[in-house]
Amino acid sequence: MQLTNDKFRGTGVAVVTPFDESGSIDFNALSKVLEHLIIHGVEYLVIMGTTGETPTLSKDEKTAMLDFSVKVIHSRVAVVIGIGGNNTAEVVKSIHETNFKGVDAILSVSPYYNKPQQQGIFEHFKAIAGASPVPVILYTVPGRTGGNISAETTLKLADACKNIIGIKEASGNLDQIYQLLKNRPEGFLVISGDDNLTLPLLATGADGVISVVANAYPEEFSDMVRAGLKGDFDSARKIHFQLLDFMGAIFADGSPGGIKAALEVRRLCRNILRLPLVPVNEVTNKRIRNIVEQLDKKV
Repeated sequence: MQLTNDKFRGTGVAVVTPFDESGSIDFNALSKVLEHLIIHGVEYLVIMGTTGETPTLSKDEKTAMLDFSVKVIHSRVAVVIGIGGNNTAEVVKSIHETNFKGVDAILSVSPYYNKPQQQGIFEHFKAIAGASPVPVILYTVPGRTGGNISAETTLKLADACKNIIGIKEASGNLDQIYQLLKNRPEGFLVISGDDNLTLPLLATGADGVISVVANAYPEEFSDMVRAGLKGDFDSARKIHFQLLDFMGAIFADGSPGGIKAALEVRRLCRNILRLPLVPVNEVTNKRIRNIVEQLDKKV
């Protein structure tokens, strides 16, 4: 099947937001992280997603983060920005107030906390699609939101809203994901939202991943995804197993705490988070450090 949204086929990265000792956004480190990801061959970057600690950023910081990132990326790869929430009117307002120059798509998370019914989720995303000047990628992650976008609702949205072009699937529900892969319209993207499930999902027809792991190892993870997309699962499995212990370690005590610990070892940004998030515990931090040091001898 020839997809019409190829710029989002492959490896996207949910980019961290680096902070300095004062708790402010560290734009020097952000530039370093962005260059690291682009140079090592990822297909696109997701700014202000979950991994970017977006709930802790002010409106002015979000604007500054987007403007800076777009300038550094300079159209070398596609850019996706996170715009979502549980107040539909406020999300639509945010879309209207956003400068989309240099932005290729929106990633919008399923409404959280107020736990809408599926019809409410459908109407929520229909309103977002109607307001957005760029394509929309849905994002279901029940472990964080307390709610799910069902396969039925996703397919209904794909049919009703032509600028809803795909979904980041982090439900962990393989049957739900298989239903999407089986019944999706032509060109609709199914994107893994779980690093450790990416390989098996590629084997059943998924289009790639929006990855946390790739913040630290973009070349390796991108190579794995590209191999899987080509059907070269011998090569893909080798990389998957090479990174398997790292995947487990960075999520053992919460994300993005784990990936920031790894990025500090790799000297890309400081291991600083904003409350209510805190760094991983010392046992996990030591485990991550040891794994990164061993991986860096191999890659």
